[in-house]
Amino acid sequence: MKPVWIFDLDNTLHNATPHIFPHINRSMTAYLQQHLGLDEQSASELRVHYWHRYGATLSGMMKHHGTDPEHFLWHTHQFPGLPQMVLREPHLRHALKNLPGRKLVFSNAPQRYARAVLKLLRVDDLFDDVFAIEQACYRPKPQMTGFMRLLRKHRLNPAQCVMVEDSAENLQAAKRLGMRTVWVDATPRSPAYVDVKIRSVRELPRALSRLIQSELKRERYGVKTG
Repeated sequence: MKPVWIFDLDNTLHNATPHIFPHINRSMTAYLQQHLGLDEQSASELRVHYWHRYGATLSGMMKHHGTDPEHFLWHTHQFPGLPQMVLREPHLRHALKNLPGRKLVFSNAPQRYARAVLKLLRVDDLFDDVFAIEQACYRPKPQMTGFMRLLRKHRLNPAQCVMVEDSAENLQAAKRLGMRTVWVDATPRSPAYVDVKIRSVRELPRALSRLIQSELKRERYGVKTG
């Protein structure tokens, strides 16, 4: 059976660190300043606190301030210069096309932004679905709500799925469900719940054999991870 590939977006399919993440952080800080009446430093500290505590600033805003998620996402994800901010990985399209099986995107970002980035990366036609924060009922990864809704929507068995992510915490959640996991990261360490670690998604076609071998080994010896 061919796998179903579930890809994160930011810092997995493209590098969001230099331009996009700083822009989002500034926009969220400005939103907190305006709507909570805070100075810039206090707003920035609260934004970071909510991100660490809940996995997303939006979650803290909804929980503690009754913030409308659509209003928040609209005002914090405006990108007039998005084409200049998105950094395309060379040969990304070639690597994705060489992976057997269906491909989905599962992102904590809003739908409008995720689709715009995929289009700029010139890979939007390679994905069967973009499952964004709206479809996860505004419950970001690593919370299980989004994972379960994605599996139900596409009638997927977790054992069919390969989760490709830059976030170790999100991969740990995927592993608990029974998915195979690929960590996009440059550090030397590799937690037990990671099946394969790569530096770039461009390495995925070459890493496919290692992923299959790790699955066969786990089945043979009954190894449990997570």
